Amino acid sequence: MSRIYRFDRFELDADERTLRRDGESVPLQDLPLRLLVELVERAPSLVGRDELRDRLWQPGTHLDVDASLNTAVARVREALGDSAGRPSFVETLPRRGYRVTAEVTSP
Repeated sequence: MSRIYRFDRFELDADERTLRRDGESVPLQDLPLRLLVELVERAPSLVGRDELRDRLWQPGTHLDVDASLNTAVARVREALGDSAGRPSFVETLPRRGYRVTAEVTSP
C-alpha cells in the first residue's frame, strides 16, 4: 500500500520521499522531508516536539536537536511557501509541537 498524501496543490509520496507542487518536484532535504511525512501522516493532530525528536533522531545524538528541529520546520515552510506568522500548512503550538492545518487526503 503506497503512502501518497495530497493537500492543497501538493502531493507527498512518503515511500518515495518526494514532494510535488502541481506535478513539479519540490526539492527538500532528507530531514525536513521526514518531518513533513510525520506531520502529514498525523494531520490534523498535534505532533509533540519530544515525539518528533524521538522519531527523527537516533538516541544519543549529540547535536542541538531543538535548533535542528526549528531549522527543519523552517525548511518545510519554505518548500511549501508557508509562513510561521500566517500559517497555511504547518502551525506551531509554542513549546508543544506542530500540526498540519491543511486538509490532507490519501487516494
